[in-house]
Amino acid sequence: MELQKLGFSQYEARAYLGLLQNSPVTGYELSKRSGVPRSMIYEVAGKLIERGAAYTVPTEPVKYSPVPARELIERLRRETEQTLGYLEESLSSLETSPEMDVIWHIKGQEAVTADLLTLIESTRQELWLSVWQAQVGSLTKAVEQAEGRGVKVFSVIFAAETARLGVTFRHEHIQPEVPRARLGGHLTVAIRDSQEVLIAEFLENGNAWAIKTRDPALVMVSNEYIRHDIMIEVMTKELGAARLDRLWRNNPDLKQIVTGKQEESNG
Repeated sequence: MELQKLGFSQYEARAYLGLLQNSPVTGYELSKRSGVPRSMIYEVAGKLIERGAAYTVPTEPVKYSPVPARELIERLRRETEQTLGYLEESLSSLETSPEMDVIWHIKGQEAVTADLLTLIESTRQELWLSVWQAQVGSLTKAVEQAEGRGVKVFSVIFAAETARLGVTFRHEHIQPEVPRARLGGHLTVAIRDSQEVLIAEFLENGNAWAIKTRDPALVMVSNEYIRHDIMIEVMTKELGAARLDRLWRNNPDLKQIVTGKQEESNG
């Protein structure tokens, strides 16, 4: 439940939703409607009052009413922004300069996407992206905001016909199934300001993993990877996709390079 992400316990969230649907009510009635055990309902109601999410109605017996949802959300938003502002200032003052060769490991699709967005949001000059159609939707707003800040964005997008992320090149020289089969998922790369790179793999089973680093060698290699992909796309448009496809499919060595599989010898 989203309220729990804001610090509400499960019972507090249930009780608040119960009050929104029916109020004012006694503690007994709130327990019945919300599913909060009767033995805990008064403690939970008290917590809601302390949080500024509910108040008492001076009746006999005492009844409870909710603080209107919009009012509560606005207060929570202010408190969250104040807390984040304080943390940004206080934690930044404690932070030491990161080691250049440290590699952070990230697991889980939510966590990987969140770090990817953070990298985009912290870009100030130049952003390079190699992504798949499936990732475009979650990145579009952040990329547009980056462009609004004057960031130059270059992207290569796999398996996409119309999607756009900055100056966009569509990966068409090899069918998407080929790299997907070789890699087992969607390889995604993002580089900010030639200073930091995030390399992620969004797997077919819905999971994901990534590494993030400021190591200059990995940043440089990743940037070269995207630049080369862009140049191949430009060459494909000039030479024709069918011609390029025949080129690697009819050459055993190139075929092994592209597919990651060695052809079996018939001898």
